Amino acid sequence: MIRSRVGMLFVALAFAVTSATSSSAAVEPFEIDAIASRSGDYAFQGQQAIEGLQIVEDMTNKAGGIGGRPIHFVILDDQSNPATAVQDANAILAKHPALFVGPSAVSLCSAVAPLLSNGPVMYCVSPGIHPVPGSFVFSSGISTLDTLAASKTFFTNRRWTKVAFITSTDATGQDADRNIQSVFGDDKGPVAVVSHQRFNPSDLSVSAQMADIKASGAQVLVAWTTGTPFGTVLRNAHEAGLTIPILTTAANLSDAEMRAYAAFLPKELYFPGTPAFAPDVVPPGPVKNALDAYFAALKAAGVKPENGISLTWNAAVLMLGALRKLGLSATAPQIRDYLDGLRGDAGIYGPYDFVAVPQRGLGEGSVVMIRWDPATKGWIGMSGLGAAPLH
Repeated sequence: MIRSRVGMLFVALAFAVTSATSSSAAVEPFEIDAIASRSGDYAFQGQQAIEGLQIVEDMTNKAGGIGGRPIHFVILDDQSNPATAVQDANAILAKHPALFVGPSAVSLCSAVAPLLSNGPVMYCVSPGIHPVPGSFVFSSGISTLDTLAASKTFFTNRRWTKVAFITSTDATGQDADRNIQSVFGDDKGPVAVVSHQRFNPSDLSVSAQMADIKASGAQVLVAWTTGTPFGTVLRNAHEAGLTIPILTTAANLSDAEMRAYAAFLPKELYFPGTPAFAPDVVPPGPVKNALDAYFAALKAAGVKPENGISLTWNAAVLMLGALRKLGLSATAPQIRDYLDGLRGDAGIYGPYDFVAVPQRGLGEGSVVMIRWDPATKGWIGMSGLGAAPLH
């Protein structure tokens, strides 16, 4: 049976109606450092991460904090730059904390990870990194390998047998390239890759790549890049008259992005998402309870669901769960070991199992295929868990 310690924390955060006690209000907040992109190419994701931390902070403190002490997330801006992220991380390490949250992009987390061989615990707010089991680095969300595998299942169910890819040459695209080969390569039917194009994220046009994809006979295009470069791909696909469905990474599950790119969005735009964008596909139980609490918190804050918010919520709540269990004086090895042992606890992405999926706790079975609906300007669940067909 799925335990619900994390789910109970969601409920406590979202439905607390009393203010922090006067004694806790007088106590100095317990500060938790976080690295996020306020500016640059990853600002979409970074701003969502910051918003997610603010919601968790507010809900935690309204519920009395941790051990009667309020918390406060201290945000350091990495400017979407790996070198700056390393500088931020070194500033955090100088304070000898047990943990911190972020950054929120593959290249940024990958730049920081080598600094953490002896701690503190870093919960990267990106699913695109693949931490070494037993390390102090954790990754929020579902891995690229599992989201691509679920996407292949979705394509097969819809009888799309010819797929084209366009990937950026940055860390996000390189991670995708490795996993595309693993999932789709070497005649691993029934879905064949008919075109695989690449581009530099700083390119202002990918028109040549779109011409090749259009001529390939592809039935669906996978555009694996994030932020501003994703907008370049969408605009050039529109200009090329490409009318096939497009699927992109869950990092682009952003209402702000959909508004920004509304003029050239395809008729069908899909994402390998999570239950946090399609709660109706989840049956009653601890995971549904966690989702209900999450959406109540978003509603109270007056914000819409965003991928960056859910990823950050996921990471922050797990971190706070460790501090609630172990106390604010917990060490980095204690927090790492606590997370490593979580199994069956319910969260907004499904039941965690860090034993089966080290450093992440989530696998292909948590993927829900999502479609953007321009008419309602909202998200629609197109599959059950694990990309299973809806009945």
